[in-house]
Amino acid sequence: MSLAVVYTRANQGVESPLVTVETHLSNGLPAMSIVGLPETAVRESRERVRSAILHAGLQFPDCRITINMAPAGLPKSGGRYDLAIALGILSASDQLPAAQLLTTEILGELALAGDVRGVPGVLPAVIAARDAGRSLLVPAANAAEASLVEGITFAAATLQEALHHFTGQPLEALPHSRGQADTGFCRRAPDIAGIRGQHLAKRALLIAAAGSHNMLMVGPPGTGKTLLANSLPGLLPRLSEADALQAASICSVAGQPLTPSQWALPPFRAPHHSASGVAMVGGGRHLTPGEVTLAHVGVLFLDELTEFKRHVLECLREPLESGNVTIARADYRVAFPARFQLIAAMNPCPCGYHGDNQEQCRCTPERIARYLEKISGPLLDRIDLHVEVPRLDYRELMGRELMGRELMGRELKGRESADAVQSSAGLRRQVMAARKRQLTRAGVLNSQLTAAQLERVCALNRDSDVLLQQIVERLRLSARACHRLIKLARTIADLDACDDIAPQHLAEAASYRGISALSVPPVP
Repeated sequence: MSLAVVYTRANQGVESPLVTVETHLSNGLPAMSIVGLPETAVRESRERVRSAILHAGLQFPDCRITINMAPAGLPKSGGRYDLAIALGILSASDQLPAAQLLTTEILGELALAGDVRGVPGVLPAVIAARDAGRSLLVPAANAAEASLVEGITFAAATLQEALHHFTGQPLEALPHSRGQADTGFCRRAPDIAGIRGQHLAKRALLIAAAGSHNMLMVGPPGTGKTLLANSLPGLLPRLSEADALQAASICSVAGQPLTPSQWALPPFRAPHHSASGVAMVGGGRHLTPGEVTLAHVGVLFLDELTEFKRHVLECLREPLESGNVTIARADYRVAFPARFQLIAAMNPCPCGYHGDNQEQCRCTPERIARYLEKISGPLLDRIDLHVEVPRLDYRELMGRELMGRELMGRELKGRESADAVQSSAGLRRQVMAARKRQLTRAGVLNSQLTAAQLERVCALNRDSDVLLQQIVERLRLSARACHRLIKLARTIADLDACDDIAPQHLAEAASYRGISALSVPPVP
């Protein structure tokens, strides 16, 4: 009897390790066994493969079939191995030339009638196959996402098409296709120019976008916090090649829709406040990525921050600091990337009107204290900008108040108008210019600077150092908060195209720390 070898790919986090499917036919009673740590869905492929081969008009071997999936210690789950197993059986029974399978990796789930169904996690497999120097055969349903990577990839809709590809009727390679994301910003996010007033919050949003800083907005209901957060994607530039591929790979592993038209757009995730800890950081039976990973190299927006359970918010502390999430099980562990920008919005108290100059707060100090207890000091310490979003008066709401334009128009040059600078497109140009300075100087954005890089690229002159000491002592900042304050000041200086951090940059950065809306009123 014969032995056949077929290559495929597993899913492990956002990685796609190689799996070798060895098929051996031997004498004995007809039976089919699968070894190599297969889960239930993989063991059930016996019935799917048998039926698919028979419906394709091919012969299913009437002997003992042993299938080994190596490495044996790697858990295998899902139906992604069906097509590889079927082609291995056909090759071992001399219905398919074995040599043709050695240069191609196979992915796909089989229907009983022989159709090839789509599977999650195709994009990491395409990248891994390309790096290994092999081509990849994927389901036709995954052709769109597979075409995002420049490599030799084929798509088959049925088992017969896959068989013909190796027996003289090769499929055409998928063309490399990516959408142009430049036109997607306006459709995806509201233009910030359409938001009336809130000039301080807009300025803070510009700084947050320029340096990828975390931001918390606090204010009464209906003042525009959610609208401001939703406008942030319009200020962010396109992702780099590496970051875009990583973000697309995460979507592929999670089974999220992925289309070429959304290529290189930073992800924007806004989970509901009822989300659990597993939904937020990942895990579950099959170790799927959570919201912090789905927001990798993008934005995680938490609206109604205090409505989230406290333990869910505490789960964010480590990813915010390290940029990754490691989920451990008894026999293995999986690491997910989670370098995201946190944008949060909340009311100052349960009724929402603490500190409001028009509505009177109905909450007692004890009730406000319990309300704010959900946000721990360590989590608040990791948020760089704390911004009050107050109620607008009638004139400003109706667009008749023009004060504050100079705050957003600090980069106004040439013949550009203040309206053009205030639009999302105008602010995005400022963000791109500031980020270019940061990447040229240190290779990373300011929020990602290490302690060694901070000392090198954020050196302070004598006046700035004296002011920083006064700020730290007055606000009683921790070491982490002090470093984040310097990074924030560095971003403000980059927006002003300044090589050095001036005292006014530190003063503006300090103004975004310790707002009164987060304080508990004294007990009368």
